[in-house]
Amino acid sequence: MIRLLVVDDEMKIRQMIKKYAEYEGFVVDEAVNGLDAFNKCVLNDYDLIIMDVMMPELDGMEAVRMIKEKRPLMPVIMLTALGEEYDRVKGFEVGVDDYVVKPFSIKELMLRIKAILKRVNKEFEQDDVFVLEGLKIDFKARIVTIDDKRVSLSPKEYDLLVYFVRNQGIALTREQILATVWGYDFFGDDRTLDTHIKLLRKNMQEYSRYIVTLRGVGYRFEKTDES
Repeated sequence: MIRLLVVDDEMKIRQMIKKYAEYEGFVVDEAVNGLDAFNKCVLNDYDLIIMDVMMPELDGMEAVRMIKEKRPLMPVIMLTALGEEYDRVKGFEVGVDDYVVKPFSIKELMLRIKAILKRVNKEFEQDDVFVLEGLKIDFKARIVTIDDKRVSLSPKEYDLLVYFVRNQGIALTREQILATVWGYDFFGDDRTLDTHIKLLRKNMQEYSRYIVTLRGVGYRFEKTDES
């Protein structure tokens, strides 16, 4: 059974999400704030967390940061009324997989939950390890190393990188990337993809040159003449 943790200080929101999630066959636990969520994650394994940002005692951002230290691969969807890019960047940096802005469609939230769970549980049918010079990806372990040093990527950054290397040398449109990596018909601004690409390039250090920008199209992963 898929087990979710819904974290929000508003009881009506928790109950609404729980009602629909249980209808979809999920098992749902609730937490009333970030501290409550952290304590529950220490004691229990969850397949995904739905976390509000603004909460008493411990806000969502700090709670995610603390949870990721204990459970680094646990997916998180953040519920937020904030739309500024800074807040999204901060969330992606601590390991948030996706955002849903309040007020939200419960059907959209369920689609996003299913998309992330499908991505997490997907088994790669190709080689278990990818190596390109000093870059190495262990697909089964979901570990990326650069020059034998482990690189800390958020789940979404990792998915982007894997999608790129699985399609090495192929021009990928922005629409293709969003549809495949996010796993649903994405609607929203392009800053979500731009922010993740920026963070991924930063974490890939000198190997960021493998991600080539195709102006007006999207991106391609390839060895350049500079490589």
